Amino acid sequence: MEKVEKAKKIAEFMRKNDKVAVWLQIDLIEITLGYAKIGMKVREDLLNAAKLCQGGAIFSLADFAFALASNSHGKIALAISSTIFFPSSAQEGEYLIAEAKELALTRKTGLYEVRVYEKDTQRLVALFTGQVYRKETEIPLDLN
Repeated sequence: MEKVEKAKKIAEFMRKNDKVAVWLQIDLIEITLGYAKIGMKVREDLLNAAKLCQGGAIFSLADFAFALASNSHGKIALAISSTIFFPSSAQEGEYLIAEAKELALTRKTGLYEVRVYEKDTQRLVALFTGQVYRKETEIPLDLN
């Protein structure tokens, strides 16, 4: 199986089986090796008391993009650290894009940057960095 096609199948499997991604109704936009672009609409049930998108929902969007990019090579990759900054907020009705890019990859680790921005204005909402530990275990090829 071609590596990029395998990465897409892994992403589809993860999207279908990740309960938080299902709840957030995350859309897969573009997947390739070491890269993921996904989206989410800010809904009323994702708002905090200030009527802005809950930071945890934004973090979960960024974290899922991070998971897709880091697992795209076919080995199970698990987060060992992450940091997020929120330079602006998101409001109900806005559509957020999370774009994860691989910065470094070794046999055992990977380093990623995720930018979360509002689709129409390109306004940066969050900047996330994360590192993974890459297990020797392959993600099963039979991803029904």
